[in-house]
Order: sequence, then C-alpha cells, then structure tokens
Amino acid sequence: MSASQPHSRPEDQASSFGFRDVGDKEKVRLVRGVFDSVASSYDLMNDLMSGGVHRLWKDAAAARLNPRPGEVILDVAGGTGDMARRYARMARRAQQRRGGEDASVIVMDYNAEMVLAGLHKDQQKGTGEPEVSWSVGDAMNLPLPDASIDAYSISFGIRNVAHIDQALREARRVLKPGGRFLCLEFSRPTTGPVRRAYDAWSFNAIPAIGQWVARDRDSYQYLVESIRRFPDQIAFKAMIEAAGFRNVAVTNLSGGVAAIHFGWAI
Repeated sequence: MSASQPHSRPEDQASSFGFRDVGDKEKVRLVRGVFDSVASSYDLMNDLMSGGVHRLWKDAAAARLNPRPGEVILDVAGGTGDMARRYARMARRAQQRRGGEDASVIVMDYNAEMVLAGLHKDQQKGTGEPEVSWSVGDAMNLPLPDASIDAYSISFGIRNVAHIDQALREARRVLKPGGRFLCLEFSRPTTGPVRRAYDAWSFNAIPAIGQWVARDRDSYQYLVESIRRFPDQIAFKAMIEAAGFRNVAVTNLSGGVAAIHFGWAI
C-alpha cells in the first residue's frame, strides 16, 4: 500500500523561524542550515545546555512509550539516535523476559548531516543497535504507508517543521489503530520563578555556549527563539487532538521546561 499524500498548502505560507516569520521554503532551507552547522557538536551541546538533564527527560519519554518486542517504532527528527537506541534496548530487554520477535526502530531525520553524525557515533563508540535503521525523510510527508507502524515519537524536533499541524496529521496517518504517539519537546515553565530563571539561562548562556563550543552563536540563538514560539502545553495538546488523536495526556518535566505529550490513534 502506498503512502497517501498530505494536504497541500500554498507554497508561500508564512512559518516561524525563531522570532521571524518566513515562507515555507525559506524555513526549510534555514533550519537545514542550522542543523548542518550543529550536527557535529549536537550531543555535546545538549549536555552543556541542559546540564545533562536532557538524558533524564529522554529516559522518562522512552519509559512512557514502552517499546515492545515485534513493534515497528518510528523516531522522527531522530537526529543522532539517542531515543532510538533507548527504544531498541528497552524492546530487547522485554523480549528477553517474555519472548517475541525483534523490534524495528526507524530513525528518520530531514537533515542528512544529523543522520551521518549518528552513524559516525555508532562507529566510533560501538553503540549501534541491530534493531535500528537510519533514513532521511520529511515529517510533513512521511515515506511510509498508511497504518504501518506501532509507535511514533518525535523529540525536540516538531518545533522545527514548517507546519506542525501537517506533521501531526502524518503521524496519525502512519500509525496503526491503537498506535501510540509521543512528543518530547521544550515547553512553557509552569511558575514565574522557573520561567525567569530559564529565560535568563537560555537567552544569555545558550548562545554564548554555542559560540564557545560550536563557533556558531546564531544557530543556538535560533533554537532558543524557536522554543519561545512553540505552543504551550494546552495549545499543543489541542493541536494533537485536532489531528485525530485521543486520550492525549501531558506530563511536565523540570517544572514545564520540557513536556511529554502522549496520545493514541483510536
């Protein structure tokens, strides 16, 4: 069965790039440039920017997805494979306990440089997982048939697509009935003190760290701005429901600095 086509959009429709509004094609070009630039230092920068807390967030998200033997799991905007490796290991442990077929975990990222960085990481450290495969693909037009996967995840990537609603509809399209949707993303701190501290850190420290480590202040300035333009927890939950997901739940992490949104294709 071939993949159905997503809803078409005017090619010049506005989309956000940080605090600027640009056309669809321009955003795609600019975001690709950002991740081409940061790919080689992406994992190190994640540790420095979050003090390593991103690893705890990813552990919590993987536990929520609960990978199982025999499942096909799609990790969109999968970058260098942090989440996919977690899913593969968890599915393998479950397989050892109760049997079943091997899981299949597909890393899909729009940016080939990020995929290459993930493959290079496996080669350097010997961290490759046999269940994981790598591909380049567009979250807004997934190269997969309808109802072909058991679980879909996207971590710290959906804010970078040109149209979030279209990416959500594509996630719903490719999930089997009863399939699971998970999004881990930066969100809106839930208290004033946390919000003020987070703003001070992100706007002052993160671009400076980007300049120091990656020699690229502008890309990290964009990443900070893109977080501020992303919908808050309630608004994003409504977008997921509008795409056809049910029983959507939100779990705040670190006082809402990040959040897990989870829903079902039923």
